Amino acid sequence: MPLSNLEILAYETTPLGDLCLRRRELLSRPGTVITEITLDHQLLMSSYNTVSERALADEALARHRGQDLSVLVGGLGLGYTAANVLQSERVRRVEVIELFGAVVGFLREGLLPLSAKLLADPRLRVREGDAYATLRERADEHWDIVLIDIDHSPQDHLGIGNESFYTESGLVRAKHHLALGGILAVWSYAESSPFVDALHAAFEVVQVVPVSYVNDLVDEEHTDWLFIAQDEPASPRKR
Repeated sequence: MPLSNLEILAYETTPLGDLCLRRRELLSRPGTVITEITLDHQLLMSSYNTVSERALADEALARHRGQDLSVLVGGLGLGYTAANVLQSERVRRVEVIELFGAVVGFLREGLLPLSAKLLADPRLRVREGDAYATLRERADEHWDIVLIDIDHSPQDHLGIGNESFYTESGLVRAKHHLALGGILAVWSYAESSPFVDALHAAFEVVQVVPVSYVNDLVDEEHTDWLFIAQDEPASPRKR
């Protein structure tokens, strides 16, 4: 690492602000190097704590009993959710829709910690786009699992217009993209009673899963939240 312990890997201007991919060595953990993405100098994601991003995939997969699964992921980030989806042999294909074309570029240029692993898996397709816009449109195909990790929370949005997804009508439109017994799972850094109410109005079964971990950099326990919804349990099936 440079003497400054910080390396800027890429820097792109986007409609939502300046996006920076950086790698740095933790001063409090000599030898520990992490990768981070910031937007207008605010941390979006880090490779240091990825427990809840991985859990988003694991919790949804654990609730689906089917085989030969197709999974849609809204938000690539650093790739940890997609990577955990691909660990399952029950998954046939994964499509990731990432809002920032620059982040898709980070993956393809090998700049992300999991770039090599993700790019080597033929089941994965990553494209630039607006996942929320896709879920508002008429469903041309249906997914067994839809995972969303885009906003900070249902009340703290990355972009203008995202709030419509978290309403009953937005969730009903998203549900049209699910196959029979399909699962919608959404990541958040905070609880949200209004979102839970909207989920109950749109789906038959709703579960809120806290994911707690200790951030040893500040010696504090932190809890992220997963909102998981489904109309009816999926049965094993053949295609």
